[in-house]
Parts: sequence; C-alpha cells; structure tokens
Amino acid sequence: MSTSVLVVDDDPTLRRALAARLVHWGHRVDEAADGDAALAAIRDGAHALVLLDLALPGRGGLDVLRAAVADGFAGDIVVLTAHGSVETAVEALRLGAVDFVQKPADLDVLRAVVDRTLGRRRTERVASALAERLRGGREPVLGRSPAMARVVDEATRAARSSAVVLVTGESGAGKQVVAELVHARSARAAAPFVYVNCVALADDLVESTLFGHEKGAFTGAVARKEGRIELAAGGTAFLDEIGDTTPRFQTKLLHFLETGQFERVGGTRTLAVDCRIVAATNRDLEAEVRRGTFRADLMYRLDVVRLRVPPLRERPEDVPDLARGFVERFARDAGRGPMRLAAATERALVAYAWPGNVRQLRNVIERMVVLAPGTVLGPELLPPEVLARAAAVPDGALPLKPAVRAFKRDYVVRALERAGGNRTRAADALGIQRTMLTRLLRQLGIVGTDDDPSGTRSGPDPGLSSPP
Repeated sequence: MSTSVLVVDDDPTLRRALAARLVHWGHRVDEAADGDAALAAIRDGAHALVLLDLALPGRGGLDVLRAAVADGFAGDIVVLTAHGSVETAVEALRLGAVDFVQKPADLDVLRAVVDRTLGRRRTERVASALAERLRGGREPVLGRSPAMARVVDEATRAARSSAVVLVTGESGAGKQVVAELVHARSARAAAPFVYVNCVALADDLVESTLFGHEKGAFTGAVARKEGRIELAAGGTAFLDEIGDTTPRFQTKLLHFLETGQFERVGGTRTLAVDCRIVAATNRDLEAEVRRGTFRADLMYRLDVVRLRVPPLRERPEDVPDLARGFVERFARDAGRGPMRLAAATERALVAYAWPGNVRQLRNVIERMVVLAPGTVLGPELLPPEVLARAAAVPDGALPLKPAVRAFKRDYVVRALERAGGNRTRAADALGIQRTMLTRLLRQLGIVGTDDDPSGTRSGPDPGLSSPP
C-alpha cells in the first residue's frame, strides 16, 4: 500500500492548508470535498490514510466511515471533528476509525497522529510480509554465484546465534534482503522483523523512533510512544543506513548494544528488551571513524559478524536468475500471465554493469513487463543505456560463466520447443540421459514437462521464488 493520504473536508481553505502541510512532511496527497467523492477515492484503494471531516454536505463523515469499513478498506481513517463533538468522535472510533483530531487541528498534534498511524502500518506490513514468506517456505532470490553463495552460507551460520550483524554494500545491492534472510533462518523467525531507515528520519526523530518517547518529551509528543526496539521484542530490529546517524544517537545505541537497556526520550525509567540488531550501511565505517563522524567503539560493537553484499557487476552470472524472478513477480502482480525474457534480452542484461545494482535491475524489468505488448520481453524494451552497452560488446566478449550459461539455456530451450515440451525426446536429441536433462533444467531455472506439450516456461528455483 502506498503512503498517500486522502484529505476530506468541505472547507477548501482548510483542506488545501492540510494538504500542503502533509506534502511538506513528505506524503503524497489527494483531496475530496464531499462524502461521495471521498468514498469513490477510498474505494480506489490507493491511500494508506484518510483524514476524514465528519461534518460533510450530503453523505456525512460517519456514513463514509461505515461504507469504507463495510467495503473492507485496508487503510486507516483518522476523523477530524469540531471542538465539543467528542461524542461523535467516540462513535467514529467505535465504527472503525483509529484516532481523531479536533479542529482547528494543532499541526504538531496532527503530525504526531499521522506519523504514529503510518509508522504502525509500515511495521505491520513488514511483519505480515515476512510471516507470509515464512509460511510459504519462500526466501528471497539472492543469486547462485559463488560470491552470493558465500554470503548466504555466512548469513545462515550467523542466524544461529544472536550476535550483532553488520551488512555492508552499495546502495541497491540487496542488504535488506540479507538482513531478512538472517532473521528468517534464526530462532527468532516467528517474532517481528522491524525496519528502521535511519537516513530517512530527521536527526531529532531517529532517537525517538528507535527508543520511543514519553508524553510531553518534546513539542508534538502528545502521548507515550513505544519505539521500534520495543516493537521488535523477541525478534530483529534492522537499522538501515546506520552510517548516517548522529553522534548522540550513536552513544545511546552503543549503550543499548552493551547492556540491552535504554530509556525513552524524556523518560527516567530504564527498560530492557531482548531483540537482535542487524545494521546496514553503504558507507566505509572505518573512513567515517577516521573523519570523526562515527564512533570507533560503536563500529567495533556492530562489527561482530560482517556480511558484504557484492555489487551486481561483480556477479553477472546472477543477473539472469534475478531478472527471471522479477519477470515472474511483476507479471503475476499485473495479471499478465506467464512471461519470459528473450535470449537476446538476457545477453544484454548480463553485459550491462548495473551501477544501481539489483534495485536498478528490478526497476528495468518492471518497466518492461508494463510496456510489453506480448509475453516475450524482447531487447527493444530495454533502456537505451543497456542496449548501448550490449551493442558495444562483441560476440564472445561477455564474462565466460554467464555467456556459457546463457548459451546452454538457449540451446536447451530450443531443444525442448522442438520436442513439444517432451523431456524424453529432448534428451535424445541432445544426446544425454533424461535424468541429466532434468538436473540441467533445475540448474538453468527452466520448467518443462511431458505433460506440458505447449512448451516451456522459465522461473527461479522453487525454494527461492521471491526477488529482493
């Protein structure tokens, strides 16, 4: 679900002022001036949060709320109510609203309510997604190159303990996926996996987000709030971009890592929580220590187990598996049915250096799936920079391993197509045993059966079906 907010109020001046403030806080905003427009927008399902005025012309706010709840709206609704209408606000809470704010809205109070509601929603989504992945026995695709095999092996061994893990690597390389893998293969897998993006928070919010705060600790702290550390009790807290935090925050985090104890912002009571810390950074922490921007003692405390995720350019043999995993995922999400990459497209993808790593590859594949007129993703759908690199690479100049893999896969697919999908006939044509062909199909990520005369389809290994 997106983090866009729908503001519903019949007063255009107030509505636009609220929308402008929400945009300033970093949210995408839509507006509705009456109950019918609000309900139509809610039914589109594009909003994570609705700020709903109860005094609307025509269909009233409570009617909109009842209809949204009856429709199974998956987002949250916070009602806006005039001063002195507490009874109406209580009725809205009974019907399914999560909170209310009195008008005229105090901006600090409103921001605290919005942040608290969306923060809880994000935490629930992370936990739900991970639980679904665990229930299905699915783990993220990381690649089968020797470099990633080492990372997976080290992550699996690290998961058996509660040691702090530091995941390093370039932006977009898959550090969060490795952190999720550590959690999923640990004894804490059934407990929450809580994500904290340290760089996305203002300096004065990082500490409150992680450790929580007491009512009145600062302007806008209208109620006590549990931090992400408390929400991760028994599980794992993943601190992304830890290298971008402030010295003050680093001091408090070091104390927690050493003692397992902390105090909420503005609090005096010492709390203890059992949760595992996995941190990630794309910075060179040793260099940051030399510059004086990162505490040396914290770096040593974080660096108990270090897992380096190599950039995609160092493991081009992983590109085909990752790309096919993304094709399967985005085709399924778009309701497109089975889709596949043309052999020339795979060769072009392997030839490119991917400066944005796996994240860039994912975005390219998503665009191709959206724009593809048919079921085969041809090279004409690739961005110009990828095509230019492929055109500059002469035949035989690709890295040996991915070039051999691409040739073998293309050769086997053509043999299966000529045999009508029949493995026995395809094996005879290739001059190998049927059992050897079956192993080869698994290694190359190809599915083709005697019972599927229509041909073959491609996809990642069954146990690694969700891309990062």
